[in-house]
Amino acid sequence: MINTNISIGQYIPGDSIIHRADPRTKIILSLAFMVIIFMMNSFWTVFELTVFVLMAVIISGVPLKHTLKGLKPLLLIIVFSALLNIFTTKGTPVAETVPLKYITYEGLIMALKLSVRLALIIISGSLLTFTTTPILLTDGIEKLLNPLKVIGVPAHELAMMMSIALRFIPTLLEETDKIMKAQAARGADFDTGNLLQRAKSFVPVLVPLFVSAFRRAEDLATAMESRCYRGGTGRTRLRQLKFTHADIKIVLTVLVFVAALLIQEYMW
Repeated sequence: MINTNISIGQYIPGDSIIHRADPRTKIILSLAFMVIIFMMNSFWTVFELTVFVLMAVIISGVPLKHTLKGLKPLLLIIVFSALLNIFTTKGTPVAETVPLKYITYEGLIMALKLSVRLALIIISGSLLTFTTTPILLTDGIEKLLNPLKVIGVPAHELAMMMSIALRFIPTLLEETDKIMKAQAARGADFDTGNLLQRAKSFVPVLVPLFVSAFRRAEDLATAMESRCYRGGTGRTRLRQLKFTHADIKIVLTVLVFVAALLIQEYMW
């Protein structure tokens, strides 16, 4: 059952072309898309990127509301980054009165672009986990890291750690919510006071959260040892990764779209 309040690290079953694509294709395109986002500066190209991401979400069959909820945990970072740009970017003041004279039109434009970029990165990253099972995601990361084995990089172990960390994000967030609700029912107050007081009020939450996290880690290690897990050496896989027509279609679509954006951004 999908927890609609927590979206990061969850997989939503489906049969869309994005679900069927090879995890390596989705990982590489997701990383490349994050770079492309910050290469686009004009409002028109940023708008086209937004439309492209929303179309990808619709094609994947993932509920749009569920995707947008992935922004909630990082909303504070987005707002803080926007305010930082609004009040630190030099340019033409919005008005001569205080505090509007400290706000510039250039700062507002920069804040809007940055907020949209961060939101697109979060949504596109969430779409990767929504359409890829943890096992396939682990296999994809390991395959991409395999060339680094020649210099001693433990590809399988790194991929395993990444996938486990990603898998336990929803679990830890849900555990944090339960602890906060239990302590609030006993009179704990997390909403009043200044920033320092609020930070201190979270200390009683962190202690049981860390205890729970260590207990889960110990249980997971015990389960893996009881199943004779000894790393990636000699392991076989039920499903072998291979590129299909879905990957070709997705890559060609993204390449054409990115080429059009680059032409608009740097040649027009």
